[in-house]
Amino acid sequence: MRSLFRLCALPLLLGTFGACGASQQPAPGPHVAEASAQGNAKASGAKVPGWVARSNAAARPILDVLAKYTPEEAASLGVEGHDEEVEDLRDGHAERYRADLRRAADGLREQLGKESDPLVKQDLAILVQYADRSIRASEVHQRYEVPFHPVARLVFYRLHDLLEDRIPAARRRAAVGRLRSYAGMNAGTVPLTDLARAETARGLAAGGKRMPPRRLEVEKELQTADVLVAGIEELFQKYAIEGYREPFEAFKKQIAAYSAYLRQDVLPHARDDFRLAPEVYAVELEGFGVEETPEKVAALGHEGFEAIRAEMKEIAAAVAKARKLPSADYRDVIRELKKEQIPTESVLAVYKQRLKDVEAIIARERLVTLPSRPARIRLGTDAENAASPAPHMSPPRLIGNTGEEGEFVITTSVPPPTGSGSGGNAKALKLDDYNHTAATWTLTAHEARPGHELQFASLVERGTSTARAYFAANSANIEGWGLYSEYITCRFMPPEAQLVSLQFRLHRAARAFLDPELQQGKWTLESARAFLQKEVVLSPGFANSEVERYTFRDPGQATSYYYGFIRLLEIRREMEKRMGTKFDLLKFDDFVLEQGLLPPNLLREAALASFATQSG
Repeated sequence: MRSLFRLCALPLLLGTFGACGASQQPAPGPHVAEASAQGNAKASGAKVPGWVARSNAAARPILDVLAKYTPEEAASLGVEGHDEEVEDLRDGHAERYRADLRRAADGLREQLGKESDPLVKQDLAILVQYADRSIRASEVHQRYEVPFHPVARLVFYRLHDLLEDRIPAARRRAAVGRLRSYAGMNAGTVPLTDLARAETARGLAAGGKRMPPRRLEVEKELQTADVLVAGIEELFQKYAIEGYREPFEAFKKQIAAYSAYLRQDVLPHARDDFRLAPEVYAVELEGFGVEETPEKVAALGHEGFEAIRAEMKEIAAAVAKARKLPSADYRDVIRELKKEQIPTESVLAVYKQRLKDVEAIIARERLVTLPSRPARIRLGTDAENAASPAPHMSPPRLIGNTGEEGEFVITTSVPPPTGSGSGGNAKALKLDDYNHTAATWTLTAHEARPGHELQFASLVERGTSTARAYFAANSANIEGWGLYSEYITCRFMPPEAQLVSLQFRLHRAARAFLDPELQQGKWTLESARAFLQKEVVLSPGFANSEVERYTFRDPGQATSYYYGFIRLLEIRREMEKRMGTKFDLLKFDDFVLEQGLLPPNLLREAALASFATQSG
């Protein structure tokens, strides 16, 4: 029940498309659905199609379940009336969740058999698939794993959902009520730390084949808890929210006690082996939209890595010659480019200018249709860096949106490696990967435009159905589009930026084999970090956060970038072949955005049924 937004042996297409994108041719009630349709229509000024309203009405039973078991997630989507409610981890919650979801899915199957509209029918199938996959994932995790909850990180994120600039002031005040619920101070609530501790204790006491928590993830919670709790207080102070002090002090003491419990009672039982049970890893890949076995995904990554590295050598040689560098090795050239670090106080201004540069490329080359409003970019706070140590897009709410926009959040540091101190006193690692001049081009294309900011804006402004905007959502679509956005703009960038764009693509290919092969025991933590630093030229801080991502932050998710990218290129190549001179890149890219967050197989079906039949 975690948020997706936190958010295959396929033919290698790089030889066809070229290094930098050179194509062969240029408890909610009935108001939920109405709020989604009417709110998004208000934001975009467009009339909501009838099928979207009908699809959103059909999604209500699944939204009901979401709001009942993860009300914070429902509220972040835009479902009203749940801002002060919090997830309940009482004994048996997983079984109750699955039972309610099965009932909702059964009703949807009945509707599916009677539905005649092809678009609504596809959305009903998406909803049923979401329910079935969620049930299966819940069962697998419960069967193989002792539950562990990083409470400080969880609460920071869920309060940050309410305490940010895009949220109206009236809703921000509800953060106090949410914090009171986390602290067990509202009627009918129990401190979240007590519930989390009890669930872990039950799992440890039960024995059997369930794996205890991984030492890495327990140590990371201990290491970052103080920074995250301080970040919670900073959020309340930033927005001058009254009444937070009493529940905050109570929660702060509860986190201290929870940390003591983790240190005394969980760490001694924690496992040094970070690997998931194969069944758990498989269901994780499926949830991320990766439709192939770990072995095939790894093979795809290895093949792509070698092809991209070969292309980098040619561009690195040209950059080295132009700059009169002593070495033309791509690794040495990138290290030289990394020396052009942007001062922290200038980072935001540079990225805003880079956005203008990239938008000029998009408009001139007719890559995709741009909105008239500017994109939002800001620097991450220390607490955000601790919770999510990588640049990312913070998406807008998808239901009832009345103008809220996504934000590109830039990370400037990461916490120290796990094991270097659990009290928050160890020195954070600096990054040199994102904030040098050559890197600003491709990162802007990925996170802002034409990447995630435009992607999520399209969901809101085009009035996409809730099924396609949320329940179909998968990382292969989302991150595949982000990497594709780098790809289509790459060849129009300066040579230095092209080289770094290829470096970032090399990194995504490395993810496709490092993530599954760490699970298979083919790499150690140390060898994976060393490989990323030497062959991909990542900083120690970035390499460390990457390995944490593969091993306990989000195992399997990192494979989705390169996999989704290749699948999207495959669809584009098929459309070009079918349409010949009628193929129009701008229309294709707009079409992909119009489909919402469909997984690759459904996106291909939509392209064959609709886009390939266009007359140009």
